[in-house]
Amino acid sequence: MAEKAEQYATFVWEGTDRKGAKAKGELTGANIAVVKAQLRKQGVNPGKVRKKPQPLFGGGKKKITPFDVAIFTRQMATMMKAGVPLVQAFEIVADGLENPTLRELVLAIREDVSAGNDFASALRKHPKQFDDLFCNLVDAGEKSGALETMLERVATYMEKTETLKKKVKKAMTYPIAVVIVAVVVTAILLVKVVPQFEDLFQGFGAELPAFTQMVIGLSEWMQEWWFICLFAIVGTVMGLKEAIRKSPNFADNVDKFMLKLPVVGEIVNKSAVARYGRVLSTTFAAGVPLVDALESVAGAVGNALYRDAVLKIKDEVSSGTQLQFAMKATGVFPTMAVQLCAIGEESGALDAMLEKVADYYEEEVDNLVDNLTTLMEPMIMAVLGVLVGGLIVAMYLPIFQMGQAVG
Repeated sequence: MAEKAEQYATFVWEGTDRKGAKAKGELTGANIAVVKAQLRKQGVNPGKVRKKPQPLFGGGKKKITPFDVAIFTRQMATMMKAGVPLVQAFEIVADGLENPTLRELVLAIREDVSAGNDFASALRKHPKQFDDLFCNLVDAGEKSGALETMLERVATYMEKTETLKKKVKKAMTYPIAVVIVAVVVTAILLVKVVPQFEDLFQGFGAELPAFTQMVIGLSEWMQEWWFICLFAIVGTVMGLKEAIRKSPNFADNVDKFMLKLPVVGEIVNKSAVARYGRVLSTTFAAGVPLVDALESVAGAVGNALYRDAVLKIKDEVSSGTQLQFAMKATGVFPTMAVQLCAIGEESGALDAMLEKVADYYEEEVDNLVDNLTTLMEPMIMAVLGVLVGGLIVAMYLPIFQMGQAVG
């Protein structure tokens, strides 16, 4: 099926409409003949139709992001709620997509469904874009005869989950950006600015203050070994990324360490609880049995500690324990989340209560990220002020001392 997706391309066309006015545009299709047939259906008399040339630089395929998949799902839900047949909905949605790679993927799925396969089976042939959770929910929607409702629920789940991920990334990126800016500014001052003062101090003939000597020594070391420092930093970052990718145990330990960090750890904790509530609510409301739903949740919470906790909950629930007690036994979930689940179980509205858990903790993450951003702005100024100010004081200290001696 991946080979069929490759056959689709974007074509540039020129022609005339029903009134004889000149028209032009772009259309995706398997070949020129198919594109011309589509244009005639739209009332356009095609003239020139040619394959859209690829740009010389950056001509590679555009990546399909989870947000792209969420947009596709939302549009499919809207089309089906409006009563548009499934195959026709694919065509309408594909025409309106800006990402050409996603457009090719949608047309490939449409062709698969047209050949008689069900929607979920067509999606399972593209695991990079549609994970098991997505495919299982679509499958549940098809079997229950409520595909449009399920697609709308999946779209909401994806939009909220990706927004949450974006906020967590923002919270974690900001402190790293502060450190990088501080290191770069300090390095530039040590390598480029301090040596100019060092030349000036050589003509003083007096002993320099200890602070100034320390900064000059650091500057000389940086000038000689800056490339080793750069190599060490880049090597460490790449090594960590590779270790996380290749070693599950190391990745798990990093996840657990992240939870212990001040401020950031609280954001990661609450985002994991929010994701737990969102995924479990969506799957349980779709009619997926609770034990199977927990299996999907374990892979979607985004943190090793919570993943292990959810797997323990699954084992407890499968042996007959109520969800609220299984959650409490892990010692990981906050009291409010456990209490809301208890109310949901007792009232028979577990999916609604889980959705409230997700909404509450998503809002908590939002507030924490906003607070962190507000807090980091003065911290950036303070850190840069101390570093830059310290270097300036070290350089001007001998000049001040010489002025006092002359006075």
